[in-house]
Amino acid sequence: MVYVRTPARLHFTLIDLNGSLGRVDGGIGVAIDKPNVVVKATLSDHLEVHGPKRNLVESILRRVIDALNIDSGVKVDVMKTIPEHVGLGSKTQLSLAVAKAVSSLFELNYDARHLALITGRGGTSGIGVAAFEKGGFILDGGHSFGKGKDKEKFLPSSASTAPPAPVLVRYSLPDNWLFVVGIPAVEKGAHGAEEVNIFERFCPIPGREVELVCRLILMKILPAVVERDLSSFGEGLTEIQGLGFKKLEVSLQPPLVKELIASMLRWGAAGAGMSSFGPAVFGVVEGKRAAISLLSDVENYLSAVGGECFIARANNVGAQVSKEAVLTIGS
Repeated sequence: MVYVRTPARLHFTLIDLNGSLGRVDGGIGVAIDKPNVVVKATLSDHLEVHGPKRNLVESILRRVIDALNIDSGVKVDVMKTIPEHVGLGSKTQLSLAVAKAVSSLFELNYDARHLALITGRGGTSGIGVAAFEKGGFILDGGHSFGKGKDKEKFLPSSASTAPPAPVLVRYSLPDNWLFVVGIPAVEKGAHGAEEVNIFERFCPIPGREVELVCRLILMKILPAVVERDLSSFGEGLTEIQGLGFKKLEVSLQPPLVKELIASMLRWGAAGAGMSSFGPAVFGVVEGKRAAISLLSDVENYLSAVGGECFIARANNVGAQVSKEAVLTIGS
């Protein structure tokens, strides 16, 4: 038997949905140590799936079995899942967990990029695939764009057949940089046909805003990661909320999501923003005491409107694969 336990991820922003340089997408994000997908794969006489999201997992499993030319039965137990359509990358982690568990069960050493191709993930953002593979803070380089290229039009990962984006930069984040994540009980983030429609309606993004996002990443956020400067890191993430595609994502949310971002800053977060299409909101702080204080404020806020919140740190190792029950995951 094989167990796989994955991180979740915070997606800070897509970088370039303008495309005038012949490249699109790109993104920054971080793997976090919770919540997790945990799956177990064992040999069986036939294909079996147990646990939540059975139809989705069975579809993933059949796709993996066919692609890897496996003619034996497999049982997959889904023991833990990440909430879906809230901005934490649940489908990519579940898809890769199932694919990795099955491939490892048959001692096939396929990397995360190959498994992402098999399962159809990572066609816009490369953050989830890279988070599964090695964790950490990630900058991906997007996809070639134009006739005959990786992508010929603007599409989300769920509708794209492009290969996973290359990882340009990957750094471990300090253990004492903690993320307080709040998920208000509002409508789920855009997904499926709605997500495709957003890309079609609002892209291309103005080039000037893309340029500003790139400058913030290159000259503020990345140096802050290398120099362990949480203040600059947080400022950069906050500024990005008002630029480019991220500005659009935030604008589509109900007022209380925007209020929570602003409130986290007021309550002491070094930086705050929304992950992917939301509604998950994050605030980053230094140290456990600051995280507990911010969590308390977020809990009080959500007690009136509904939702959940938790403290997470960067997962700097990626998914954990074991032949024994996976109880913990390194950070």
